Amino acid sequence: MELIPEALATLSDTRINSLPITGVNCKNGKYDASVYFDGSDFEPKEIAGVVSALTKANGRIKTYILGSTGWYKCPNFKFIKDTSLKSSMNIEDLFRKIEKEKKSES
Repeated sequence: MELIPEALATLSDTRINSLPITGVNCKNGKYDASVYFDGSDFEPKEIAGVVSALTKANGRIKTYILGSTGWYKCPNFKFIKDTSLKSSMNIEDLFRKIEKEKKSES
């Protein structure tokens, strides 16, 4: 998870070189990994372009990680927009509303 942002920082595409990575889930055998990113700075129609750019950069990211770790093989990355951040923000908003209602009732 730490190496993927480092690898992205070496790329020239400004859409992805500072993209926040929120999680990595390696599958059994480490052949595939799901990489979750925060896409809240992008419009919904821009996300497909970001995912496409990340997919095109997959080989360079793998090369960077192999060079940094000395691993024999690196997983194939699948890039997915992380929606858990939006959900947690909605939950926080609900807590704030509940707190305001309790204060107004008192």
